[in-house]
Amino acid sequence: MADKKHVRFDWAIKRLLRQKANFNILEGFLSELLKDDMEIMEIIDTESNQETEQDKFNRVDILVKDKKGELIIIEIQNSYVIDYFLRIFYGISKAITEHIKVGDEWSSVKKVISINIIYFDLGRGKDYIYRGTTTFSGLHENDTLELSNAQKKLFKKEKVRDLFPEIYLLKVNNFDDNAKDTLDEWIYFLKNSVIKKEFTAKGLKAAEEVLKIANMEEQERAEYQRFGEVLSDRASQALSIKVEIEMGIEKAKAAEVKERKEKERIKKELKEKEKKYLREKETTVINLINLGTLKDKEIAKITGTTVEFVEKVRAEMK
Repeated sequence: MADKKHVRFDWAIKRLLRQKANFNILEGFLSELLKDDMEIMEIIDTESNQETEQDKFNRVDILVKDKKGELIIIEIQNSYVIDYFLRIFYGISKAITEHIKVGDEWSSVKKVISINIIYFDLGRGKDYIYRGTTTFSGLHENDTLELSNAQKKLFKKEKVRDLFPEIYLLKVNNFDDNAKDTLDEWIYFLKNSVIKKEFTAKGLKAAEEVLKIANMEEQERAEYQRFGEVLSDRASQALSIKVEIEMGIEKAKAAEVKERKEKERIKKELKEKEKKYLREKETTVINLINLGTLKDKEIAKITGTTVEFVEKVRAEMK
């Protein structure tokens, strides 16, 4: 029997996973990704969390505060955005500035973890999970800058990179559906909205029950269907744009090939004309040499060539 489809993760974040009773699902996902037992203290509302089908369904933001007081942004992007890397940076910056008060010490700046679930080809790379951190390397000694003991005590961190934002890119479309570990089980779900019976990843068993489409009320199911239609429309628009771009590239390539061939044709034609011109000059020089009455300098002047050219022709006649 085929595995049943579940509610998409982006829809679930909007409607279901904000409820404290369902925190264990998000905690499971974060625990598997971050390799740490995560405990969510609260979910902080952001301006981008809208509730209707007229909203930007291609973007979902959720801001979480964990037991360490760190901020975790989870964003899902369905449609192609060429400057998405910079939007990640903006989201992190906004989270930091919104959670520090005027006059606070810099040590109160929150660590931010940005998790981006991406359903389009962002940048170039074959992997499906990328992690970015900040480190400082010496230009001369090639060493890595470390925290002092006093700083470790103040920040309660071991590494400089632990102070700075951490970014995860989950390029789920790159996943080959072969779940090799529990994190892969989550990636499989994010890509296919399916939870296999044999999956054991943290949070997925709870998700199996909470995220069943069958659990939805009639109105909620209708809204979810509209949500799917909006995503399909956006996917079609993105595909159309991609096809148009590819056609434009092919057209440009064809024009480039045509232009190159035309240049080669003109170059060849000029070369042939030059050869013909030189042959004609050579014939004239030979005829004048055969007269035996003119010097090379005189022949060169009459034919519009050089003395060296006349001497070369004379040498070839011997």
